[in-house]
Amino acid sequence: MPERPDTSHGFGRALVAVYAVFALAASARSIVQLITEVESDTVVPYVLSAFAGIVYILATAALALNRRRLALVTIGIELVGVLAVGIVSLVDEELFPDETVWSDFGRGYGFVPLVLPFIGLWWLRRTRTAHQA
Repeated sequence: MPERPDTSHGFGRALVAVYAVFALAASARSIVQLITEVESDTVVPYVLSAFAGIVYILATAALALNRRRLALVTIGIELVGVLAVGIVSLVDEELFPDETVWSDFGRGYGFVPLVLPFIGLWWLRRTRTAHQA
């Protein structure tokens, strides 16, 4: 049986690093927002930032530890999240008075949140072995 490619080697190291940066950014942003805006009428963006932070933390760990199934699930959730939040934030701007990592498809982060899950899923596909296909 051929050795399973590791998701954290080669290009995967850079991918893990980008996910780690987003894990830190989204988590820190949500903590600051939830602490400073605790009395705000609209907490949806802050809760979504916290959720995005958790997803990025799990995806980072999954890719770094070669936990392919967890990586697939978390990156899939990330993709659905960024697409859903991106669409809703454009359709109903009042629901998102403050930006989240995923609002407007990640415009505030150079659209990296929109592209990142596609790259992550591509990497998972690229590093799988023939018997995983």
